Amino acid sequence: MDTIGETRANTAQQFTYEDLRDWIEQADRLGELKRVDGASWEKDIGLAAEIVIREDDGPAVLFDKVPGCPDGFRVLINVFGGTRRNMTLGFPDHLTKQELSQGCFESFVKERKTIPHTIVDEGPVMENVLTGDDIDLMKFPTPMWHPEDGGRYLGTGTYTVTRDPEEGWLNCGAYRAMVHDAKSVGCFMVTGKHGYVHRNKYWARGEPCPVVMVIGGEPIAFFNGGAEAPYGTFELDIVGGIRNKAVECVEGKITGLPFPANAEIVLEGHLHEGKVKDEGPFGEWTGYYASGQHPEPVLEVEAIYHRKDPIILGVPPMGQGTDEMARYRAVLRSAMLKQNLADAGVPDITGVWCHEIGASRLLHGVSIKQRYPGHSKQAGHIAAQCQAANYANRFIIVVDDDIDVSNLEELIWAMCTRCDPATTIDIVKGAWTSPADPRLTPEQKANGDITNSRAIIDACKPFHWKDDYPVTNAPDADVLQEAREKFGYLLD
Repeated sequence: MDTIGETRANTAQQFTYEDLRDWIEQADRLGELKRVDGASWEKDIGLAAEIVIREDDGPAVLFDKVPGCPDGFRVLINVFGGTRRNMTLGFPDHLTKQELSQGCFESFVKERKTIPHTIVDEGPVMENVLTGDDIDLMKFPTPMWHPEDGGRYLGTGTYTVTRDPEEGWLNCGAYRAMVHDAKSVGCFMVTGKHGYVHRNKYWARGEPCPVVMVIGGEPIAFFNGGAEAPYGTFELDIVGGIRNKAVECVEGKITGLPFPANAEIVLEGHLHEGKVKDEGPFGEWTGYYASGQHPEPVLEVEAIYHRKDPIILGVPPMGQGTDEMARYRAVLRSAMLKQNLADAGVPDITGVWCHEIGASRLLHGVSIKQRYPGHSKQAGHIAAQCQAANYANRFIIVVDDDIDVSNLEELIWAMCTRCDPATTIDIVKGAWTSPADPRLTPEQKANGDITNSRAIIDACKPFHWKDDYPVTNAPDADVLQEAREKFGYLLD
């Protein structure tokens, strides 16, 4: 097989879709799209999500004719699975998930190219412009994703655009949005996120924070909207770099904020300091209703823009194992973490994987070719606190280059046989975590102490006697190939 670099010499040439509707056509051609009519938003769509989103090869599902909602108002779930994940990121469908992540690294993470978005006057998203009494969020088929959710969550596969009022730079952030009523939704911005910083700067000036919320859009934009982009970088400009052409945006009539002209649904309005409503609970990516119910700022919707027959992109977290959110974040975050380590001067990083079992945040594996004393320690501590892996991290395991870090069994085997708990595990306290962290104590929540500890596990052979470490009994590649050729039939 060709190398990733040879296969992916030009990212732009590989994309076969422009917007979410093109994506749906491509997924359908791959045989990986199912259509369901008549499923209820109250229960059925959430039940279907529980089934398909947890399966690595589960289909994408497009729901239509939702009772109580206009025909043509649709919901799409499970974008990132099967071979369509490769199509989504612009790669050939024969690449494995590890090759896919390496392709992302080589094609658009290693040299993060940006192309500024352009402003156009019109686009499909402007087919319907609703203001005043015409604003009605209840007509959209917003699902009740989990049985114990505090409400219907319109914002799961969504990103929110804000502008820094002092420095002028734009940001996209993935913040959940619970529908409160016909004209307002929650906007749960986690402390420290760029949108949170923008919002509080407006409030410090005595001004409401302008916001546009993109509910349905092409997947690349959503994935990057929830990624850890550098401070001062607009994620839609990163998307332009990935696609090698500028993202065409229109400007909101209320705020002047940009959003893709081919988006499906966009909400526009302001966040006012002191205007809050109870938000949550919500079944989060950790697999718990951990953040509970609490007052959060409300987006007062002043305009809705949507295409004819609009599509909600639903990406609800499931937790308790691998789900869609964990799958796409594992691919992208692993590439970003590898680049963070390289940028920090850590040499000979041979592999990185942000494990799906930890929702791509809680457990990270890093493999290195040891070059000097303390090399493994350096890699572990930087991985624990760098931009891509800092938020809600819990475990970093550093291993030698004979370990496939994407293979959970190999990673844990190395930890079990090469780590000495008394001497090769470091604990860092007071690190940044998530309100969804189920291990936050009641006292921490009451005090606003959203911090955790994390373990940095050195599971490399000790550098000063690594050459004397017992030899593994695993066969080399030639022996394994011979075994497969002679006796592979036994597994048929």
